[in-house]
Amino acid sequence: MTERLRWGILATGGIAHAFTTDLKLNGFDVRAVGSRRQEAADAFAAAHEIPTAYGSYEQLVADPEVDAIYVSTPHPFHAENAALAIEAGKHVLVEKPFTLNAAEAQRVADLAAERGVLVLEAMWTRYLPHMVRLREIIAEGTLGDVRTLIADHTQKITDDPAHRINALELGGGALLDLGIYPISFAWDLFGAPRTIQATATFKGTGADAQIATIFGYDGARVALTVSASDTRGPNTASIIGTEARIDIDPIWYTPTTFRVVSHDGSVLEEYRSEVTGRGMHYQAEAVERLVAAGTLGGDVLPIAETVAIMGTLDAIREQIGLRYPGE
Repeated sequence: MTERLRWGILATGGIAHAFTTDLKLNGFDVRAVGSRRQEAADAFAAAHEIPTAYGSYEQLVADPEVDAIYVSTPHPFHAENAALAIEAGKHVLVEKPFTLNAAEAQRVADLAAERGVLVLEAMWTRYLPHMVRLREIIAEGTLGDVRTLIADHTQKITDDPAHRINALELGGGALLDLGIYPISFAWDLFGAPRTIQATATFKGTGADAQIATIFGYDGARVALTVSASDTRGPNTASIIGTEARIDIDPIWYTPTTFRVVSHDGSVLEEYRSEVTGRGMHYQAEAVERLVAAGTLGGDVLPIAETVAIMGTLDAIREQIGLRYPGE
């Protein structure tokens, strides 16, 4: 294997373009792309100056010049595609949500452990510089006892019933596409919730349009999240402690600014992100660092935590009565 991992991109949708753009901007080695259609792979390869384009995922994962695969297919195919790459001996970064449900997630995690490769969820927000600094501030005790998280991820997306966001057969809906961000953030801050309350509204296709959650934890802590695909809100987040709070500006889950505000209103710190590109390459840096160190379980977002987060999403779906075809 070369000093840096050699990346392969599995699927050619919008998120794959964004991720690959950031990899190329930041000096990563992208060797190949695979699609179900050769013409789509060829166009993607030309757009990003990638040497090799394959007309099938099987060809991509079999390429000996590829060490790591980024899986960016729709949610219902994540488990199948991740398993394909793992069986080929590749390290895998799987776009979030990791799978459709916790059972699928556990099977993928178990297979990676069996084959001795790294598998991680591509929750890129966890690795962004402002989130790294945020965790440092909390660890330093600046906020006192952290009691509350409030976060929204709300977008005005098309109501076209054929669009992926509205198609249950593609795992569409606000929860898996958008809610995964603030819910993962709550896990990052507080760990597993002791209690879960959820409510939702639905579109005509059966996909969830809005999802609101309240998580309760020991230590008088709560997390409030709202996500929606049919309305656009502020997309801000606040972490509130007994001595101070952190107010994260729009869009909180992307490179942005935040302020640490004391209980008396004085600003203790202002932070501004300086990122080349969108910032999606930081998760790829984590993959390369972990592989080089021989650490296959993850650290910022361990695979066991990803599986547990999928369990939380399952519990929310049970409360709101949301099931996907084939479950």
